Amino acid sequence: MQGTAQVQSIISNTSDKELQLIGEKVINHQRISFDDGVYLFEKASLPFVGALANFVREQKHGNKTYFNRNFHIEPTNVCVFDCKFCSYSRLYAHKEEGWELSIDDMLNIVKKYDGQPVTEVHIVGGVHPKMNLYFFVDLLKAIHAHRPDLHLKGFTAVELDYMFRKAKVSVDEGMKILKDAGLQSLPGGGAEIFHPEIRQQICEDKVDADGWLNIHKAAHKAGMHSNATMLFGHIEKYRHRVDHMERLRQLQDETGGFNTFIPLKFRNKDNDMSHVAESSVAEDMRLYSIARLYMDNFPHLKAYWPMLGRQNAQLSLSFGVNDLDGTIDDTTKIYSMAGSEEQTPSMNTEQLVTLIKQVKRQPVERDTLYNEIKDYSNFIWSEEINASLN
Repeated sequence: MQGTAQVQSIISNTSDKELQLIGEKVINHQRISFDDGVYLFEKASLPFVGALANFVREQKHGNKTYFNRNFHIEPTNVCVFDCKFCSYSRLYAHKEEGWELSIDDMLNIVKKYDGQPVTEVHIVGGVHPKMNLYFFVDLLKAIHAHRPDLHLKGFTAVELDYMFRKAKVSVDEGMKILKDAGLQSLPGGGAEIFHPEIRQQICEDKVDADGWLNIHKAAHKAGMHSNATMLFGHIEKYRHRVDHMERLRQLQDETGGFNTFIPLKFRNKDNDMSHVAESSVAEDMRLYSIARLYMDNFPHLKAYWPMLGRQNAQLSLSFGVNDLDGTIDDTTKIYSMAGSEEQTPSMNTEQLVTLIKQVKRQPVERDTLYNEIKDYSNFIWSEEINASLN
């Protein structure tokens, strides 16, 4: 555990007076400003922001690192939108190149996990014009009827915006319809970068920042929690990143409904932005660190281990991250098609626990809402599993 004196020494040893002032704000639990956030990206070293982020992480959570047992359902990769960074979707005009699952297909995926201690199903996919609001109402009802203990987390704000507009219902009405059908929380996808300078270049035809934020606000108002993402490491500037985090921080001040912030690393495989270089691991860790410092009202900071790779996910636990998502017990196409470090993005619980313990953190299984299910600190893992992760 990193103490206040150690961090104070790191702050004192920097010759940059502005960084010293920002560091003092952090250790005194004072909110850093927009300009502070930009300055950290522009001037602060990785060791400086990393030490501050780890201090905040350990102040909030100690060594606890959360994960859950979940699986994903991806109803379709056919999509009416043309996001330049997307390696996953197929435009509706070329729908023969994609897949479309029926309600029975998706219910059969759920049934594969009968008798297994998974706690969450995560439902996201492309925006298919034939998969409307009431199609998903029927899906939610079917899953809930089959397994009422399973937490139903589903639909990005992009999917929801399209559903609600097509059904000619308001955001509040649509959210109530889905909640009554069994939806319990929202993932954070579709946020990308909020600033219109960037959004117009990479995803101009889908819901804008205000629309995304309004949908999450409506979910919070309806009593549902949600997550928030940011796609980083492409054509955005530092001020665009901070603007994105600032808008989320303001909504969290208002509603308190976000569970976790999830920075998502841009991957350039097989998309219209393949010419854009990916960010380095060092820049990824700086982003996680500054996110932990800036998003002071978000309790959790998550890294998706399949996108980073297992070793980099371990590294992120020293740079502010306290959640690695889940076992993701499936062959999630979104990750592999986007150029994931993990081409088979699935670990069993024993492997994930081992991954966390190898870097001296405390693995804790949680549910979707971060209620603790089991502390695996004294879990004994096999030598075979341990060797497979090295």
